[in-house]
Amino acid sequence: MILTTFGDRIKYLREKQNIPQSKLAQTTGIVREQISRIENGQINPTLETVFRLSEALNITMSELFDFDVVGQQQEISNLSLKPFVKWAGGKTQILPEILKMIPNSFNTYFEPFLGGGALLFQLKPINAVLSDYNSELITAYNCFKDEDSFKLMVDEILNHQMNHSEEYYYQIREMDRLPEFASLPKHIRAARMIYLNKSCFNGLYRVNSKGYFNVPSGKYTSVNAFDEILYNNLSKYLSRQSISIINDDFEKAVASAKKGDFVYFDPPYDTFDEKKNFTTYTKNAFGKDEQKRLASVFKELDSRGVKVMLSNHNTEFIRDLYNQFNIKVINARRSINSVSSGRGNVEEVIITNYTLENTYDEIN
Repeated sequence: MILTTFGDRIKYLREKQNIPQSKLAQTTGIVREQISRIENGQINPTLETVFRLSEALNITMSELFDFDVVGQQQEISNLSLKPFVKWAGGKTQILPEILKMIPNSFNTYFEPFLGGGALLFQLKPINAVLSDYNSELITAYNCFKDEDSFKLMVDEILNHQMNHSEEYYYQIREMDRLPEFASLPKHIRAARMIYLNKSCFNGLYRVNSKGYFNVPSGKYTSVNAFDEILYNNLSKYLSRQSISIINDDFEKAVASAKKGDFVYFDPPYDTFDEKKNFTTYTKNAFGKDEQKRLASVFKELDSRGVKVMLSNHNTEFIRDLYNQFNIKVINARRSINSVSSGRGNVEEVIITNYTLENTYDEIN
C-alpha cells in the first residue's frame, strides 16, 4: 500500500509539472522503466533514488512522503467554487488569459488584493495566504472559514432575503453609521455586506470619506443572496487550516513569501482618467505613491525567488514601473462602475517575473 501511494505521489507531481517520464529520467539519471515501476508501486526505491526524484520535482523529501496531499487536492478539485460577491475589478472575464500565465507549480499561494477571489477559486490551492484591506469583505471570508459563524451568517442572510424591500435596504445600509457597528458580531456584518452587494445598484462596493457604504438600492423586487451549494463548498474549502485569511496591508500580507511561492497582485487600477474611473474600494485611496510602493514590493519578492504576477490597466505609468519584467497586453471588459461611461472595453496588462513555459493552463 505504501509503495502504491508513493508511486501515485510521484506520478501526481510529475504530471502536475507537465514532465514526461523520459524527461524525468534524463534529469534524475534514473532509467525510464524504473520510474514507471516506481509509479506503479512495483519496486521499493532507494534513498538515493528518492533524493534524485525530490530534487527533480523541486520538492523536499519530507513533502514527497506527504501522501495526504494527493487526497486533499483531489477532494478540493471536485468542489465547484466561484466568487460569492460581485466585485469591482473582478477577474472572472479574463481568467482564460490569466490562466495561460500561471506558473505550473508553486508552494504557497498569496493573494493580498483578494476581492471576489475569481482566480483563487479557479486554482483552489491547498496552501494560501489571502488578504484584502477591505475589512468588511475579509469579515465575510472569515465567516466562511469558521463553522459556527458560517451557520449564523447564513441564517442572517436568509432573514435579509426574506425581509427585502427598498426601505429595508436603506435601513440595513445605514447600520455602519452606528457607533456600535464595529463591535457587532462578525456574522451580522458579513451577512449585511453580502446582502447589500446582492441588492445594491450594479453590485458596486463604494464608501465615502468616512468609510460609510453609500451605494443606492438596485430597486430589485426580490433578492437571491444565498446559494446553498456554492456557500457550502466555499465553507469546505476556506475552513482548511492551510488557508490563512487576514485583513492587512499588501506588503505585510506577502512578508512570509519565499522561494517557490506564488504571489498574485490585483491592486486597485491605475487610472486612465482620474475623474471617471472608479478604483476606490476602501476609504483609503490607492494612488500613484501606493502603486510605486507595490512595484518596490514586487521587485523585492523577485529578488527572493518568489514567482510574482500583477494585473493592472495598460497605462504608461504602470509599464514604466515594471519595464524590466514580462508585460502582456490584453483586452478586458469592465461592467462595474458608478457611471456607464466607465464601463466597456479597456486594455489591461499582466506582468510576470518568470517565463511562460509549462504554465498552469497548458496542463489543465
